[in-house]
Amino acid sequence: MDLGLRHRACIITGGSRGIGLEVARQLRAEGANLLLVGRGEAALRAASEQCGGGQAVRWLALDVTGPEAGQTTVAACHEHFGRVDALINGAGTSSVRAIEELTDEDWQDQWELSVMAAMRMMRAAIPAMRERRWGRVVNVSSSSGKRPGQRNVAYSVGKAAQLSLSRAYADAYARDGVLINAVTPGPVASELWLGPGGLVDQTVQARGGTREEVLEAAAAGVPRHRLASPAEIAAVIVFLCSEPAGYVVGAAWSVDGGAVPVII
Repeated sequence: MDLGLRHRACIITGGSRGIGLEVARQLRAEGANLLLVGRGEAALRAASEQCGGGQAVRWLALDVTGPEAGQTTVAACHEHFGRVDALINGAGTSSVRAIEELTDEDWQDQWELSVMAAMRMMRAAIPAMRERRWGRVVNVSSSSGKRPGQRNVAYSVGKAAQLSLSRAYADAYARDGVLINAVTPGPVASELWLGPGGLVDQTVQARGGTREEVLEAAAAGVPRHRLASPAEIAAVIVFLCSEPAGYVVGAAWSVDGGAVPVII
């Protein structure tokens, strides 16, 4: 299937690792031009090289929660590629924190990352998409945005708000050819979960047990009985950026192995 992504200019926040990096790889395989956005220069350089480097893969080191991050990112994409066709808001993180331990700062951090950063990126990118009457935005939310979990309630609430944000923007711009959707992954075998000090290690520290037991419990909560690979999540995101996805608007696609037991 031709996804119609050749030479499309795509911004990927959180593009240096995990799901974001796999999205970058798959988009580049379709011939897209990439602007990878993240905080760490070394990680971005490495990600760019993994995607083939060269003029088609650029990177920008910044904190996406900064007030000017959206404008700066979109300006950089226009400078490199002359346009912005797709925006993937993939930057995000979480930690294991009991509800009574969450501070005001924890709540505010998740709001800034899941809602304000995504909103500012869309606010900056959409006007030019609207003028050309073609654009794609995919916001990477979470299954916990549909079914709040106790691992980090602030994260769940932020991701639920991100879904509402996505739907509101989708309704506003669909008639202009700018299609906005979200995906809601469940547990993913990525650095966030499996890396040193990641969610698995934090769960062991907070609740006891072994890494193997934590992973078995996470898999047991999913009808597929395993964690997703980043490539499985990325494949759905890339499709939502494509020409064939031209009638998908305002969706929150579950890519969670069946973890959320509702049809929505």
